[in-house]
Amino acid sequence: SSVVKRNANDHAALLIKKLIIYTGSVVLVATILVELGFNLSAILGAAGIVSVAVGFAAQTSLSNIISGVFLYWEKPFQVGDVIRIGTTTGTVISIDLLSVKLRSFENQMIRIPNETIIKSESTTVTRFPIRRLTLPISVSYGSDVQQVMDALKEIADQNPHCLDEPEPLIVFDKFGESSLDFIFGPWVEKSEFLALKNSIMRDIKTHFDAKGIEIPFPQRVLHIQSQGNDAPPTTRI
Repeated sequence: SSVVKRNANDHAALLIKKLIIYTGSVVLVATILVELGFNLSAILGAAGIVSVAVGFAAQTSLSNIISGVFLYWEKPFQVGDVIRIGTTTGTVISIDLLSVKLRSFENQMIRIPNETIIKSESTTVTRFPIRRLTLPISVSYGSDVQQVMDALKEIADQNPHCLDEPEPLIVFDKFGESSLDFIFGPWVEKSEFLALKNSIMRDIKTHFDAKGIEIPFPQRVLHIQSQGNDAPPTTRI
């Protein structure tokens, strides 16, 4: 096992190790049966009849095994990566012949069949050494656009977790219903992602307050119109 791990990645090591275990178990059982005087030809003949019946039930397992081979060739992720399959996110702890096992952030073990992974869109969150934290930022319509963009740049420059290169993404995105909407995307090393997310939100609030930049809340204006003495008032939102 140690030789395998020195010459292959964790993914290959797990698959090879399990293949060796399964093959060795079959050979060991066959050897014991021969030593005990059993006729393997008769046993194999009976096994052949049983295998036909079991084969139909084993189609799903075979599909998962084939999917596991494709995962090994493609290598979309490795043990230790954080991946997202559909709505499930977790750290890869095992890549087996039939399934991939994840440990969720709530410390739960999640088993996902290989076939499901092959058929689904998957995201390897920790594939690359750096990540971008993309934050939607809204300010009131009375705010100065350039002042907001300069403030976001200052926030990124002063936060120790933000990378200088690449430069943070700062985009005036659109005119919202009750706000000017920006996209703020500082870059960070993947190991510092949570630390940046926790600190940058506090920095934005503190910095905006100091600059007098207002973060608005949704507003609705009510117009009440009378339609005569006897008609009830109507409301437009």
